[in-house]
Amino acid sequence: MTELAMHAADRDIADTLCDQVRSAYETRTPLRIVGGDTRAFYGRPVDGQALTMAEHSGIVSYDPVELVVTVRAGTRLSALQAALADKHQMLAFEPPMFGEASTIGGAVATGLSGPRRPWAGAARDFVLGTRVITQEGKLLRFGGEVMKNVAGYDLSRLMAGAQGTLGVLTDISFKVLPIPNATHSLRLSINLADALKKLAELGRKPLPITAAAWHNGELFLRLEGGNSSVSATQASLGGEPLDASFWTSLRDHTHDFFQLSDGQALWRLSLPPHTSPLALDIPEADIFYDWAGCQRWVKTSLDASTLRAACAAVGGHATCYTPHAQGGAVDPFTPLNTVVEKYHRNLKAELDAHGIFNPGRLYAAF
Repeated sequence: MTELAMHAADRDIADTLCDQVRSAYETRTPLRIVGGDTRAFYGRPVDGQALTMAEHSGIVSYDPVELVVTVRAGTRLSALQAALADKHQMLAFEPPMFGEASTIGGAVATGLSGPRRPWAGAARDFVLGTRVITQEGKLLRFGGEVMKNVAGYDLSRLMAGAQGTLGVLTDISFKVLPIPNATHSLRLSINLADALKKLAELGRKPLPITAAAWHNGELFLRLEGGNSSVSATQASLGGEPLDASFWTSLRDHTHDFFQLSDGQALWRLSLPPHTSPLALDIPEADIFYDWAGCQRWVKTSLDASTLRAACAAVGGHATCYTPHAQGGAVDPFTPLNTVVEKYHRNLKAELDAHGIFNPGRLYAAF
């Protein structure tokens, strides 16, 4: 065991957490799973006894050669990223940080990914294995530390995005990737129609693009990869240099765009590739196109049904990040269709029969 792993073992409180879950199961006490509590805005509020994960922290093992790290769920995201950066490596799904207290467990539980997601993959794509506390208070391991682990049901990746409703994440193993040797960000002055056309054209070419966004008359691109590839693409595209902090501000919602006016709510629209602008009565400046247009951040006072109907018409969906912004509680997530809801209910009943894990977090009924 490395010195880093031994230091991390001092913050292993898995046994205590198991005891708390076991007691909650026996008494039918709802639990609100809390890490850094920086993502509490995402989803429905939970009324339950706090199960605090922040002390369960530290890097359990890290093999830079094999590109695998195992970390406890309460570990601060900033600490994990710093440890990886020391070895010139990174979490390729670029998880958002909504505050210094953000934890890696919260990042996986919400399943959120940053600007690199369309080119590198989502959070669940990099989860190799997990240790999870079940409803009975048992600590079980799922998956492993290799990519080709296909034995049995893939519960590890299922935990990504489940928001703690199926069990308590204690440890997560990730595939990590090297930090690219070269990077360059640029901006181009271009209208929306031409920008979407250009992005479609660029997407058909083997270019080192790892982020693409458009807002208010400007197209923003990030190039990453080998020196020659980045240099050649940079020369071909032209444009003005863009500070790399732009992508961090977009990822973490610290960009000026995310400042809301009275009566506005922040929505995330998830749409298929190459979707044209939606016919919505929203000023162009209040829409931020991310992920080459597949993810669109919208500031608006429009009602939920109007937004969701427009998204559904093109095969997408809408999520509200500020469900109380307009004076009434908006359902954060698009309601499930009957078939999908049935599977969700059955899975929840199987893994959390008494509904103790973050009840109502994803959907009011379960």
